[in-house]
Amino acid sequence: MTTATPDRLILDPALEQQRQELADLVRRHAPSASSVESAIEDLYLVQYTESVRSMSALAQPALCILAHGSKEICLGDERYVYDPLHYMVLSVALPISGVLLEASPENPSLGVRMNIDPAQINSLIAEAGPMGVPGLPSGRGLYVERTDPQLLDALLRLMRLLDTPKDIPVLAPLIRREILYRLLRGPQGCRLYEIAMSSSQTHRVCQAIEWLNQHFHRPLRIDDLAREVNLSSSTLHHRFKAVTSMSPLQYQKQLRLQEARRLMLNDGLEAAVAGYRVGYESPSQFSREYSRLYGAPPVRDLARLRSTL
Repeated sequence: MTTATPDRLILDPALEQQRQELADLVRRHAPSASSVESAIEDLYLVQYTESVRSMSALAQPALCILAHGSKEICLGDERYVYDPLHYMVLSVALPISGVLLEASPENPSLGVRMNIDPAQINSLIAEAGPMGVPGLPSGRGLYVERTDPQLLDALLRLMRLLDTPKDIPVLAPLIRREILYRLLRGPQGCRLYEIAMSSSQTHRVCQAIEWLNQHFHRPLRIDDLAREVNLSSSTLHHRFKAVTSMSPLQYQKQLRLQEARRLMLNDGLEAAVAGYRVGYESPSQFSREYSRLYGAPPVRDLARLRSTL
């Protein structure tokens, strides 16, 4: 198990002022404890008043910034923590879970999530040309980086549009592009740059991820998937694990078990039926792998989940 925990630093006065304004905007436009989509497309506001662990789910590419509180994200055996001093970016779709570390009615967790469309990054790169994106060794499709005033300023200008809805159609797309530009020019910008460049191995791994997300219930043959994305089997395995922390088979297993858990919890399916629905032919194998991931067989795990709802 590895942990990526940001250093605890004191905010400078300018950054603290920005953080307070962001917190006020989230409170006003997400007045109740929830995660809500704002009037700006792909911009979500989050306010929670208690420390809760989210169910494992497939998270889409996004920028996540907290104005108050901190959150731990779990990707396989790895742990990442971010807070108002640090933002988190998912550059690819990943099966993750999370827990709010600091949240109460008096001090709620307040944050913003902006979904990232790789096609918009591709368009931005095509129009802007070479931008001096820092070159670093390819890594995870999830990273935590220090929040900088320029990025936060752009996010605040996007958030302020919620107070002037008529300006949203014209100005929101421009500011979203600026935010993507700031991320690309940031210390980890190469990770976003690579997912947009069709010639990169990381882009082909993203194609493999997309295929698995759409066909996780099917039998998986690595050689067939490698041909689908024009990589050798060994390169696909190596690069896939570098980006997601797991092999394609492990990734597929996570998707299957997450969906089976959702089907049992939300749709009331029995374990054997849910397992079959997501691609398992053996109920015993489904129960074993479910217990290994969630720490208990389906019946006990669901009882535990329902007791916390």
